[in-house]
Amino acid sequence: MNKWQRVFLLVWLVLLAGSSQAQTSLRLSPAEHAAAVAAFQQELDAEYRDPARTPLPAEARGTFQGLPFFPADYRYYVEATFVRDSTSAPFKMKTTGLREPEYRKYGELHFTLHGRKLTLSVYQGLDLMRRPGYEDYLFIPFTDPTNGHESYGGGRYLDFRIPKSRTVWLDFNRAYNPYCAYDASGKYSCPVPPAENRLPAAIRAGVRSDH
Repeated sequence: MNKWQRVFLLVWLVLLAGSSQAQTSLRLSPAEHAAAVAAFQQELDAEYRDPARTPLPAEARGTFQGLPFFPADYRYYVEATFVRDSTSAPFKMKTTGLREPEYRKYGELHFTLHGRKLTLSVYQGLDLMRRPGYEDYLFIPFTDPTNGHESYGGGRYLDFRIPKSRTVWLDFNRAYNPYCAYDASGKYSCPVPPAENRLPAAIRAGVRSDH
């Protein structure tokens, strides 16, 4: 398999996994990573153009030109150690509305970014895990110092899947906004990132703010 066949295969695997992060012990090269991030961005834009899936209000759909993204940055693609938490009890996660979905803390990701040792908690939705295709789905809501000016003020999300090993690759280039960022009517009830996921390091990767 030559270099470009390998790039195509890796991008295909990313698309096959949908918007969730691929869990693999194989680190992508800078070129492979750039191609994978481009594929993710194209798929996210396609979702927002699709009338059946878009969170955009009707009046904004005709002028949609694509989401604003930070430039793909290999520095925000980091090796992380996943630590399972089997003792946490279910809890009701706060949202922007009255809905309080039940989650449990599934584990933690420990990694280093900009020379700082950081931790993110990973959650599993108890209702969502019962839906076909979401049995292994995990959720990472987080905030960082860019919120409110460079990125959406309410924080951003990362999709995740139950890893098969302790070593995973965490890619903040896949950070995306909650639907509440695009519709102020109160139609959506979006999980609010818990305090333990307030990162002190600025994450200039993923979806930017367009305001």
